[in-house]
Amino acid sequence: MRKLLCIALFGITINSGAQDFKNLTKLILSNQFEPAKLELDKLMADPKAESKPNSWFYKFKLYSFFYKDDKLRLKYFGAEKIADDAFQKYFALDSTLKVLKENNGQDALYNMYATSFNKGIVTFNEKNWDSASYFFAYSVKYSDVIFQNKFSTNQNQAFDTTSILYAGYAFQNAKKTESATKYYDRLISSKIGGKNYFDIYKYCLVYGINSKDQSAFNKYLSACKSMFPNEDWEDYELSYFSKNYTLQEKSDLYDKEDAAGTITAKRYLQYGDAFARISKDDNAGIDSMKQDMYLHKAADAFKKAFNKDTKNATSAFNAGVIYYNIFGIYDDKVSQAKRALQELNTNAEADPKKKASPQFKVKVESLKTQRITLEKPMNEAADSSVIWLEKEYQILKDKKDRSKEENNCLNKSVDYLSNIFMFKRDKARGKDVKAFDEFDAKFKIYDDLHGKFK
Repeated sequence: MRKLLCIALFGITINSGAQDFKNLTKLILSNQFEPAKLELDKLMADPKAESKPNSWFYKFKLYSFFYKDDKLRLKYFGAEKIADDAFQKYFALDSTLKVLKENNGQDALYNMYATSFNKGIVTFNEKNWDSASYFFAYSVKYSDVIFQNKFSTNQNQAFDTTSILYAGYAFQNAKKTESATKYYDRLISSKIGGKNYFDIYKYCLVYGINSKDQSAFNKYLSACKSMFPNEDWEDYELSYFSKNYTLQEKSDLYDKEDAAGTITAKRYLQYGDAFARISKDDNAGIDSMKQDMYLHKAADAFKKAFNKDTKNATSAFNAGVIYYNIFGIYDDKVSQAKRALQELNTNAEADPKKKASPQFKVKVESLKTQRITLEKPMNEAADSSVIWLEKEYQILKDKKDRSKEENNCLNKSVDYLSNIFMFKRDKARGKDVKAFDEFDAKFKIYDDLHGKFK
């Protein structure tokens, strides 16, 4: 008996709860929304209403109608926020939407969805991006509830593609990249494709680059390659590499990929540029020996880029310039050793005892050895620079319709070549007549071409 009594009392409680909302329901059904609000306010004044899903459901439903009606929306400004807050509290108490389904609550969901979508279109066309993104966010939110719970006539539709797309566009135009990417990501993750969606794939890929998020970048790169396999995505890979890898990481990856033989001509160029353009920040703490290593690695990358594409004069030019810079570094060091030796001898002339001392002889021999040691890599760099600059020169000198950049490269090349052959000629002076004449002839050829390429 006690058990039956409990059941009976429970039934009375339920009926009493339903009875509380009877008048409110009638008022809403008869479109008497403002009287319905008075009734709702009375019900919500009861502290117990906070824990009743019905309370929040009817508040959501009523304010969704305020939001839908143009006049009431102005009177009850922010009705969509109140409705949304009520729905979140309702959903927390009734995640299966039982009350909503039993009380024809789908109309309230559509009020939020359709009104937000229409307001979004209006403000989007007005280029009011903040407002458009605000409304489309609501449109997406409530269309998701509709489609996920099969309240739409299209039972197979997972989400509203149009709302999501417009939300992404609006946030993108509002310069809110992270939010725009969030919406585009839903379409990309669902493998929505076609030429109309090409730009959102690129947008997300660039987001992965700029946010330095390798996981996101790899995800979007994979999606781009899958959905648009005929497009060239290598520039984006190179961009991520250039912006987000440290110099050491670039070096390690270069060694790994080079050994595997997987590097393209374009990527070799990117590696060469990375090693050649060591920024001031990268140089912090890097000694001269390591800097020299990176310069040689840059030259190696540019040479391999040329070997992959022998028509690309830029690769040969870059290799030649790197070796020219290495030559210049060693030339300066050799000159410093010569000056130090001259200064040592000059000082010793004033003090014969100092000149005769063992320490003096050790210093002299040390400077001579240093100079000789430096001259070997200096001459090798000069020879290598000539080889690669002349490769570039031969490719471009007779080319028709050269670009401004190509003319600039040619003008620099002939100047560098004339400097190197002048250096070689002067070193051969009085020592090797044949070599002197050969180098002098080369010097004159390139010197005469100064500034001729326009």
